[in-house]
Amino acid sequence: MAEIALGTFANVFIALVNCTDYHKRKKISLADQILTALAVSRIGLLLVILTNFCSPMINPVLYAKETRCIISFIWAITHHLNTWLATVLSIFYLLKIANFSNLIFLHLKRKVKNVIIVAILANFLFMIHILMMKNICEVIKGNEHEIYLLNKTKLSNMVNLTLMSIFTLDNVIPFITSLICFLLLIYSLCKHLRTMKIYGKGTQDASTMAHTKALQTVVSFLLLFALFFLTVTVSGWNYKTSLSEPIHLICQAIGILYPSSHSFILIWGNKKLKQAFTLVMMKVKFWLREGKTFFNR
Repeated sequence: MAEIALGTFANVFIALVNCTDYHKRKKISLADQILTALAVSRIGLLLVILTNFCSPMINPVLYAKETRCIISFIWAITHHLNTWLATVLSIFYLLKIANFSNLIFLHLKRKVKNVIIVAILANFLFMIHILMMKNICEVIKGNEHEIYLLNKTKLSNMVNLTLMSIFTLDNVIPFITSLICFLLLIYSLCKHLRTMKIYGKGTQDASTMAHTKALQTVVSFLLLFALFFLTVTVSGWNYKTSLSEPIHLICQAIGILYPSSHSFILIWGNKKLKQAFTLVMMKVKFWLREGKTFFNR
């Protein structure tokens, strides 16, 4: 609950700051658009996790098979958007910050907005395909006529294997894409530092700082996403084999770190968000001090 509350606060903060800035300036940068969409998808993901966690305890009767199916589909949508928008952000950082003399890279760098739009459209097409496959598997599993058959033949194993393959594919592709972006950013940074050393300049220039901040964002995403993928996989297999409820709960608690804590890293790595967050914390500290003084009187 604490992880969900903190994660929701961070993502609502990102969305509010960017929306307020858009209202004032009447324009919004591409990076802020991606960050806002990512924050909204993570708010949805955290709310779905909260609903799934609380529903059986509040009213187990309402947590029927149909309800679980709806929650599962909403979770699949929000998780897919969350993962792929973070990957799109990694691609954006690579194209905007890295420096390579390759003609293809230079062309993509000039057309960065078009590249992001194509990546998002491809993401939606891939999501529709995954949801269709998931729906087919759920229909097969939900067919009452074949319940006995599912338990006695290879059909059950085939359906479960298909669902796990879909989940794995939906996570491995963005992870590999982000990993490639990370490695290319590392190479670009090393190349830039080598050039700065040759010309006898310092290493704390604007390009180096931009590389460093982008690398912090991408590497934190990779580490937290790998942890999330591992815990969800273990939790899924544990649920299928009914090994231990504590293992399932521990995996859930660790997995929520990804959509919760990564948003704070995004805030800290963005100058505008960091300034707004610092200002809010200063005001909160001032209000607490004033409240303490008032009650002491």
